[in-house]
Amino acid sequence: MGLVITISALTAYAIGTRYVEDPRMVALMVLLTTAILFIIAIIITNSFERLAEANRMKSEFVGIVSHQLRSPLSNLKWATELLMSGKLGKTEEKQTEYFKILKENSDRMGELIKDLLIVSRIETAKLPIKKVEFSLEDLVKELIKEFRPFAQASNVEIEFQAKRNLPKIFADPSQIRLVIENLSDNAIRYINGKGVVEIKVERKEKNLYLEIRDTGVGIPEEEQKYIFQKFFRSENVLKYQTQGSGLGLYISRAIIEKSGGKIGFKSEENKGSTFWFTLPLK
Repeated sequence: MGLVITISALTAYAIGTRYVEDPRMVALMVLLTTAILFIIAIIITNSFERLAEANRMKSEFVGIVSHQLRSPLSNLKWATELLMSGKLGKTEEKQTEYFKILKENSDRMGELIKDLLIVSRIETAKLPIKKVEFSLEDLVKELIKEFRPFAQASNVEIEFQAKRNLPKIFADPSQIRLVIENLSDNAIRYINGKGVVEIKVERKEKNLYLEIRDTGVGIPEEEQKYIFQKFFRSENVLKYQTQGSGLGLYISRAIIEKSGGKIGFKSEENKGSTFWFTLPLK
């Protein structure tokens, strides 16, 4: 802004000396122009400071509330599991059904709170990245084992391909695991009926490349520019009443970019989507 004020003052001086003969009037014009621009600069600076402070307070509020919710929610989940176990006495079939509903909703709330905490850490630049060397291929295989029951229950087949002798990467395995979980969960969840999820890992120049392709509902072209925004969920997904907070892709992009990689996708409505990311080898 200082550069703009300086250039504007010099411009006012040049114009004044050309069209105004009285040097005092020229000086007055320059001073008046500088004063007006200075006041505007102060107003703009104060506005940005207030916005930054509001954003910081919002992130801190989300973090504090999420932390406070974790303990009672954990107690609720523990109590529900204890009641379902029958250790406190026999439960009727109808009661067990209600306990299951309560547990499922507790799990959903737990996932939402976890996502909100991660978003809060991202926005306050406090997301920890502890880099170690690990095998991306082994991590994907481990996650596929965990997702297979969910995929089978959803009538979805998971296929995995990996090139031979893939090098290890230097990143935070817990954070990369979260990214793959988010992408895999979306791929399975957004398939309407029978379908296939293909996961591929290969080397591309100085990066490892991971791709997850599904045969799901896809993303409408006009909504694709919003896909990595917080809380965004496309309209065609909402039609199928699938669960989700709209935070997974926002979190995934933040983690990949902080790890030095890139993330992207291509999608066609009613034909499926392909999400990919890269991670540097060094």
